[in-house]
Amino acid sequence: MILTIPKLFPKLQVRALRARLGAAEWTDGRVTAGHQSAQTKNNSQIPESDPIAREVGEMILGALGQNPLFRSAALPLKVFPPLFNRYAGGQTFGTHVDNSLRTHAETGGRLRTDLSCTLFFSEPEEYDGGELVIEDTYGAKSVKLPAGDMILYPATSLHHVTPVTRGARVSSFFWLQSTIRQDAHRTLLFDLDTAIQQVAASSDPAMAASAVKLTGVYHNLIRQWAEL
Repeated sequence: MILTIPKLFPKLQVRALRARLGAAEWTDGRVTAGHQSAQTKNNSQIPESDPIAREVGEMILGALGQNPLFRSAALPLKVFPPLFNRYAGGQTFGTHVDNSLRTHAETGGRLRTDLSCTLFFSEPEEYDGGELVIEDTYGAKSVKLPAGDMILYPATSLHHVTPVTRGARVSSFFWLQSTIRQDAHRTLLFDLDTAIQQVAASSDPAMAASAVKLTGVYHNLIRQWAEL
């Protein structure tokens, strides 16, 4: 499942966060790449230990925790602290797949990367190129979202970032381990949860009873598939 989480941050807050990131220390992005990815990765990043990265990262985690669409789609168990990258002057990231496991450099905390996330901080008209291209069952999907929007997609997907030929593309990227390992199971649960909310919103008493039954099915499926 590839899903857009719209307006995780309002525009005024996006601009404020972008200004904070501009004051941070930016270094070679290959420091967080695996052996294969390092050969195709060309961008800048803020080190994990940078206090500004930690500050903005905490704000992102807080916004995600309050976002019902994200919680329903991702069913998160662990979220890797958000990282930040910038592409400019022709920088790009060739086709790759994300590492299956991530270890936080300072805490030593580990997680399995079930889902990848990219939160955009630059408006599409600010730069040329820079599309995130995700390959899935139905072909390649090109993603270039408004600032404040986030894309959520399976970490198993091959993906790349096209060269940025004008301006700068600034974003946050991170991974999460879901309570539900299989993407197909997460998609089914998300569709079911969406249907339950629609049925529950009906004023028909019969629909209210159906919502209760469907909710029971939803939680029983989670009991079948959850890994804690």
